[in-house]
Amino acid sequence: MENKIKVFENKQVRTVWNAEEEEWYFSVVDVVSVLTDSANPRKYWSVLKTRLKAEGSEVTTNCSQLKMLAPDGKMRMRDAMKTRDILRLVQSIPSPKAEPFKMWLAQAGSERLDEIADPEKAILRGADFYRAKGYTEGWINQRLQTIEMRKKLTDEWKERGVKEGVEYAILTDEMTKAWSGMSVKEYKELKGLKKENLRDNMTDIELVLNMLAEVTTTTLSKKERPETFDENRTVARRGGKFAGETRERFEKEIGGKVISPLNASDKPALEVRRDEDED
Repeated sequence: MENKIKVFENKQVRTVWNAEEEEWYFSVVDVVSVLTDSANPRKYWSVLKTRLKAEGSEVTTNCSQLKMLAPDGKMRMRDAMKTRDILRLVQSIPSPKAEPFKMWLAQAGSERLDEIADPEKAILRGADFYRAKGYTEGWINQRLQTIEMRKKLTDEWKERGVKEGVEYAILTDEMTKAWSGMSVKEYKELKGLKKENLRDNMTDIELVLNMLAEVTTTTLSKKERPETFDENRTVARRGGKFAGETRERFEKEIGGKVISPLNASDKPALEVRRDEDED
């Protein structure tokens, strides 16, 4: 399952991609919020669900409970429906946004299927996303490579039986600490981040070292095939340590520090580090 947030008319719609079914699942409450502008979309959905059940509608029976990101930053179970059932639900909600929303649904599904058939489209779409946010071309090229390497690492972790979510986070933290000397939390604090993505706020050099840690971890894991979570943790530390040793040699060579408080508020500086940040 892959969680994403999509946007329709400046409103967020939480989605989950089911790779086996090749289907998007959409948060029902978010869809209700988009279509009704209700001050309490959760209550609106509760009332509507009761009415649809009374009418014998099949829509409510096709509603699934899936983990989605809640406003408090935690993953919680939420009502979700696949595209076909969301379209049926839309017919039950009187709204002038119904037709535009249907077109948006179709486009969302089409783009994802296009990316599966041709992964290059996903990469190009990602580049456009960063470009629109004002990142430099050099940084974007580096960031896209790190995304590819991260995917290979998480695929390997999945193959080794590591669970998505908490266990991925623990291994990432161990690896980050081994190469940077800081936990992910400490690293984000250095950069003045809260919920922002750490990699989106790294300099190009930081991205390279983080990618080296992930590539090394992936290679070691494929070679040694760890069977337990503790064994995977050891491999993650070793992968991070190798990148950490590389960082130390690089810092000695340049006479400055690699780990930087720079963040995406100054995007051009992420590609070319400033002298004052090396002290």
